Amino acid sequence: MSYNVKDLTEKYGEKIDVIVDQNDTNAQGEKVYPSLQKALNAIGGDSAVIYIAKGVYHEKIDISKPNVTLIGEDRGETILTFDVASGSEKADGTTYGTFDSASVIVRAQNFSAYNVTFENGFDYMTEYFKSDDDPTKVPHLQAVAFRTTDQSDQVKLENCCFKGNQDTLLVDRGTHYFKDCIIEGNVDFIFGAGQAVFETCDIISLDRGDSFHNGFITAASTSIDTPYGYIFESCNLLKESAKMSNETVYLGRPWHPGGDPNAEASVLFYQCKMDAHIKPDAWTEMGGFSPMDARLYEYESTGAGAAVSQNRRVLNEEEAEAFRDHLRNRCVR
Repeated sequence: MSYNVKDLTEKYGEKIDVIVDQNDTNAQGEKVYPSLQKALNAIGGDSAVIYIAKGVYHEKIDISKPNVTLIGEDRGETILTFDVASGSEKADGTTYGTFDSASVIVRAQNFSAYNVTFENGFDYMTEYFKSDDDPTKVPHLQAVAFRTTDQSDQVKLENCCFKGNQDTLLVDRGTHYFKDCIIEGNVDFIFGAGQAVFETCDIISLDRGDSFHNGFITAASTSIDTPYGYIFESCNLLKESAKMSNETVYLGRPWHPGGDPNAEASVLFYQCKMDAHIKPDAWTEMGGFSPMDARLYEYESTGAGAAVSQNRRVLNEEEAEAFRDHLRNRCVR
């Protein structure tokens, strides 16, 4: 198809530099590429705004240039996907490991994305239900859809979707702002050491078919030297379907990578609505580290999953506002 860059620029309020369309490689002289990675490899200068047409782009993306903005044509139909897990084998016989399983890796500052789905399409459920003695079973089912690392900072994602199962979203370096996004998974599906604001997002727990244990939403590994980690502000915590068993999902557990004692998870659920899948005690241990030794809190939770228990620490208004204001000042742009 033919693209009018001026019209796209007016529509999105950003000057479009490059277009990605897997079905169109010769759009009347415009810079059009069939894959996002090819477009990223070709861009020069200090910044780039890339428009991505509808399509399923099956490629492993590495974003190492700063000031990159992605604008998808349609969140539900502009999909960046790959399908490997931690235990998946590479061509050389080694495995990816959790971090390098990511479908999209951001390594540089000032990355933004709008109207894009980031997906790890690894078939988690098929492998999860295989018996441990099945020689075809993939070990280590962590499969990341989106990861920040290295020099990443000031990341902004609006009206995006993150799809996976275990370890969907790794916010591991710098600051992040998620607004009006959908994030889904089952085990530790929002994790890492970064700072993040999640504002008016839908956090969807996927059903593993277990009547007792369907997973954990967060596994923060915030440094003890970082005062605040994640805030979920006015978010909806939802279960995948009405059939999913109630009281089967934890709000989170404290991740200490490699047993690091200086990781002290910091999470606040601030005025969030919680469906009935949330366990009454909400938080649990990880690797022998108690949630009560981490910084795991709520403030004005509502909904069927908002229970009162000794394990659920509630901040007062002053404490909650200090948490919120610090992260919004650091992360929102």
